[in-house]
Amino acid sequence: MNVSTTMWVLTVVGLCVLVAADFFIGGRKPHDVSIKEAGIWSAVWIALATLFGAGLLIWGDAQASGEFFAGYVTEKSLSVDNLFVFVLIMAKFAVPSIYQQRVLMIGVLIALVLRAVFIALGAAAINSFAWVFFLFGAFLIWTAWKLIQEARAGEQDEEWEEGRLMKAVERRLPSTDQWHGTKMFVRENGKRLATPMLIVMLAIGVTDLLFAVDSIPAIFGLTQDPYIVFTANAFALMGLRQLYFLIAGLLKKLVHLSYGLSVILAFIGVKLVLHGLHETTSLDVPEVSLPVSLGVIFGVLVVTTVTSLVASKRTERAEAEAKAEAEGASMRSRTPE
Repeated sequence: MNVSTTMWVLTVVGLCVLVAADFFIGGRKPHDVSIKEAGIWSAVWIALATLFGAGLLIWGDAQASGEFFAGYVTEKSLSVDNLFVFVLIMAKFAVPSIYQQRVLMIGVLIALVLRAVFIALGAAAINSFAWVFFLFGAFLIWTAWKLIQEARAGEQDEEWEEGRLMKAVERRLPSTDQWHGTKMFVRENGKRLATPMLIVMLAIGVTDLLFAVDSIPAIFGLTQDPYIVFTANAFALMGLRQLYFLIAGLLKKLVHLSYGLSVILAFIGVKLVLHGLHETTSLDVPEVSLPVSLGVIFGVLVVTTVTSLVASKRTERAEAEAKAEAEGASMRSRTPE
């Protein structure tokens, strides 16, 4: 898709306007986000993404529109996995509930800027070196294998661990443990100190950047158009704050999510390898079409969601029966014969 500089500028400006509207309408005043508010805003962002994809169909072509929706759905599903870590980060820093939406908003904006840099580098690498397809493909297949191994082992971190970068920031940046509303810096005894608000925002942004190491190669497996890659990432990220509050309580029920994501990543990895062979050799290598990609992504997500909810329901029922049986046994033991 041939996108002019003017279109790039208009797109970035339009996205900035949407982010500003989101902030001034729903995010400027710290407050507890209700399920209703999160649901409305989530619907708004999904509708905006749908309208943008429809616009690509009208003013671009069906290929561009299909690639956008495939990329958007993939990035959205991968971002759900990010939310598990975001929950742990919020708990680690004991973020008051009324400030969580501000943390997520700024953290996601940081991640969006950093991802834009990743996308530019990835696009330049793909345009210059065809072997990058093999590198991205192999990395996604390895990531898929790692995900499924962790899922089979039942690994579920209960506490977020700070990486070296965050520890270095905290060591070198004078800070206070006290929250001061939404302020990122305060002055105490003549010293300028960072508040936990700044530290947790950086943690969210850096963590999402680490997730981008998986998601950026994944979307490049669906389209090599930097414009579509960027816009799909932008729309997926900008609705992440509302999605956090909407499904935070449901995350533990998505017990098969890692399996589904591993299948999607492995599929895209194989697709990238096949595309690399097609680009660099004269072999008659089949390429995976866009409709097939969309079908696999949607199908895996639907199956994963359904099986997760069924498994969670069975677990809850078994736990309830075990609890009732234990209570019954306890009452019988207290009853005199």
